[in-house]
Amino acid sequence: MSNGASPRRTPIVAGNWKMHYGPSEAQAFAESILADLNAVQGVERVLCPPAISIAAVHNVVSGSEVTLGAQNMYFEEKGAYTGEISPLMLRGLCEYVILGHSERRGYFGETDELVNKKALSAFAHGLKPIVCVGERLEDRDAGLTERVITEQVRGSLANLPAEQVAGLVVAYEPIWAIGTGRAAHAKDAADVVAIIRALLAEMYGEAAAQAVRVQYGGSVTAANIAEFAAVPDIDGALVGGASLKGEFVDICRRTAEVKGTGS
Repeated sequence: MSNGASPRRTPIVAGNWKMHYGPSEAQAFAESILADLNAVQGVERVLCPPAISIAAVHNVVSGSEVTLGAQNMYFEEKGAYTGEISPLMLRGLCEYVILGHSERRGYFGETDELVNKKALSAFAHGLKPIVCVGERLEDRDAGLTERVITEQVRGSLANLPAEQVAGLVVAYEPIWAIGTGRAAHAKDAADVVAIIRALLAEMYGEAAAQAVRVQYGGSVTAANIAEFAAVPDIDGALVGGASLKGEFVDICRRTAEVKGTGS
């Protein structure tokens, strides 16, 4: 099948392990899936362990085609910020960093302004941000999806360096579909991704908007990924619970197959 992403956009599937797998567990799990992940072609595969486990997983994937991402970072390089991780600490270990995940916004009060500072810092330090946006169920039921997404995109992605925007990844994660087992339908996701790309075109131009990769996230499984991957404007997935199992390999494989990018 070749009804997938533009040739300019390589699909990207990232596994967010959240608060699971300390260093020894993370190393063992990464070792158990590495060979199968390496065998998947045509899709970028990113593992995002907890900060304490990044170095252990880096040792496993070093020299492979699998890349690493962090789940969060602070925007300052160093200082008296107890418990935070700086971009300098991640550089050399990670290529990506997830920013503005709904759990960071919801549980820890992160604002669009803070996410924007983090995104600017990530780019300044050679990291590629995966910036998450998404509406709550009450927003959706009230017909406010477009307004919420517009505010998040404009606020979180403001003033990015024009020459680096193409390296940005945006993850559309409807909050009502995260960890609930209730995934959005492909049409729901496609409609919101169209809004995101239109906003990026307004902010940075059509060429940049078409270069940015947009993932779907929210109860992604091997059983439903094909539905989302079949949407031309959806370039992969940000995977939560299913990334803690071998199912993550199947999700990567199915994405490559549906996008027509596999070997």
